[in-house]
Amino acid sequence: MNLESPKITIEKSAQELFNLLTDVRNFEKLMPENIAKFEVLGDDTFLFGLKGMPEITLKMKEKVAPNKLVFGSASDKLSFTLVANINAISDKSSEVKLDFEGEFNAMMAMMIKGPISKFIETLAVNMGKL
Repeated sequence: MNLESPKITIEKSAQELFNLLTDVRNFEKLMPENIAKFEVLGDDTFLFGLKGMPEITLKMKEKVAPNKLVFGSASDKLSFTLVANINAISDKSSEVKLDFEGEFNAMMAMMIKGPISKFIETLAVNMGKL
């Protein structure tokens, strides 16, 4: 299952946005309003829970400054990646798009497609708050 957020223009340079996203503590500011739990587990790992959804632990898997960050699930039960693609528009603005990719059975994919689509869209839109 592949999902994409809309491309969002952020009034920060690509490097500045990249630096903000490599600090996992900043993801708390990106979370939707229905967040039930957020906990930093390490320099590159955080756990979050949304109301009505299981808790998910994300770990930073790859960094390609200043254009790409790859986060992956820390659980084998729910295997997926979340990729932040950052493109510079000018010295003071950049564009970001989130890509979600996971292997799920048809029933699971049907259940999570809507909530995950909304979730990654919210993360991208909230990057302007960083």
